[in-house]
Amino acid sequence: MNTVPLQVVALRLRPGQDLKQSLDSWAHENAIQAAVVLTCVGSLQRAALRLANQPGPTVYEGKFEIVSLTGTLSVHGSHYHIAISDSLGQTLGGHLMEGSLVYTTAEIALGILPGVRFERRFDPESGYDELFVVSEGD
Repeated sequence: MNTVPLQVVALRLRPGQDLKQSLDSWAHENAIQAAVVLTCVGSLQRAALRLANQPGPTVYEGKFEIVSLTGTLSVHGSHYHIAISDSLGQTLGGHLMEGSLVYTTAEIALGILPGVRFERRFDPESGYDELFVVSEGD
């Protein structure tokens, strides 16, 4: 287990920006080795979600509130899950994919973990690239 001080950064995305692509680009532009999504509020006009055990995204058009966004990000890869709700309060969630476009805003707080690197490596047990946490000096 790693215990490190948390550095917090706040971002705001604007209408039409791709939520996943923007977060991934920010991580690359800032050479982020390990960060987590602390909170996000906002809305989407299109949501591209990979639902549980599905091979690709399902795209939803409409106006959706972002009620939750969680995940890990770094220059070595990211993994986000999102929950959105429609005008009736019906909620849907899944793996955030590119193509999820901001409607009015997305206000995001990210926690950067100094001294830690998140890597994505193939895990033969799961069959997927999974998170490996590496401490500086390892």
